[in-house]
Amino acid sequence: MAQQDPSRTEQATPKRVKKARQRGSVAKSQEINKLVTMLAGYVALRLYAAYIWEDLLKVFRWFFSGFSTFELSAQSVHALVIMVCKELAIMVLPVVGFIGFMAWLVLRVQVGPLWAPKVFEFKLNRMLDIGKGLQRLFVDVQTLIRLGKSILQAVCIGAAIYWVIEGAMHNLLPLYYQEPDYLAGFMLETGAKVLLYALLPMVAIAAFDLWYTRHEYSENLKMTKDEVKDERKQAEGDPVIKARQKRKMLEFMQMRMLKQVPKADVIITNPTHFAVALKYDVSVAPAPMVLAKGADRMAQRIKEIGRENGVPIRENKPLAQALYKSVEVGDIIPEEMYQAVASILAQIYKTKANRGQPMGMGPAGATR
Repeated sequence: MAQQDPSRTEQATPKRVKKARQRGSVAKSQEINKLVTMLAGYVALRLYAAYIWEDLLKVFRWFFSGFSTFELSAQSVHALVIMVCKELAIMVLPVVGFIGFMAWLVLRVQVGPLWAPKVFEFKLNRMLDIGKGLQRLFVDVQTLIRLGKSILQAVCIGAAIYWVIEGAMHNLLPLYYQEPDYLAGFMLETGAKVLLYALLPMVAIAAFDLWYTRHEYSENLKMTKDEVKDERKQAEGDPVIKARQKRKMLEFMQMRMLKQVPKADVIITNPTHFAVALKYDVSVAPAPMVLAKGADRMAQRIKEIGRENGVPIRENKPLAQALYKSVEVGDIIPEEMYQAVASILAQIYKTKANRGQPMGMGPAGATR
C-alpha cells in the first residue's frame, strides 16, 4: 500500500467514489480473476477435452490418410492451412468463449457496470512519471505484497505439478505401448489434476487479495476533513454565503413588513415583548389581518413606526401573545379572537368618531 497521508481520516464520499470510477479506478482483485479463469479452465477441460481430442484425431486421420495423394502447390497448401485453422477454431472456440465469459462475469460482479471514458484521455504525466514509479518499486509495500503473491502462486503451481507428476511416474513408461486415445486421456487427466491441486491454495490467495484490494482502495480514497467540507460546500452551497443570503432575505421581508405598519388600524402589544399590527378592510378580507408582528427589538420598531404615523397602540398581553404565536403575517385572525379584536377596534372607531377623524373600513366587522 502506498504511504497514507495521516490527515486523510475520513471515508470517501459517494461523489469521490464516482469520480474515481470515472477514471477507471475500482477495487478489482486480479487474483479472483485468475482463480475463476483457472476454475473455468478446469471445468472446460473436464467437459470438452474428450470432444476436442476426438475431433483432433479426425483431423490427423484425414490429413495422414490423404498425405500420399496430396499435391503440393501454393493453392493446396493455402487451402489446407485454412481448413486446419477452421477445424481448430471450431474445437477451441467453445472453451475459449466459456473461459472468456467467466472472466467477464467475475469482473462484472466485482466492479459492476462501468464506463470510464477518462481512461482513454492522453495525459503527459503518465509518461513522465517513470522516476516516481522506479522509486515506488523499491519502497512501496504494495509492490512487496504483489511480489509475495506471485512467488506464492509460483510455488503452489510448481508444487501441484510436482505432486501430480510424482504420483503418475509409475504410469509413464507403459504409455509407450498404449493407444493414442489412452495417451490423450492420461494427459487430460493429469492436466486436470494439476489445475485442481493448484486451485486449492489459490482460493486462499484470492480471498486475501480480495480483502487487501478493497482495503487498499478504501484507504487510497480517504479524504481530509477540509476536502469533505469543500465537497459539502460544492453540493449544498457555502454555508457563509447561504447564511448571508438568508439574512438579506429576512431583512428584506422585515423592511417590507414594516412598510405596512402605517396602514394598520391598531397595534396590540403585551407591552414590551410582542407587537402585532392589525388592519381590517372588508374589501380585502372578511376579518382583521395581521400586517406586521415582531418580538423584542422588532416589537419596539413596530411601535415606533406606529407612533410616528398616528396608529393607535393598545396593550393586551394575552391577545398580543396569542396573535404573535398563532397568526402569520398576511393571514386573518382566527374566529376565537374576533370578539377581543372587535372590542378594541370598536373603541378606536368610537374615539375617532368623537374626534371627527375618518374610521377604518368595516365598522360592522368591529362590532361583531
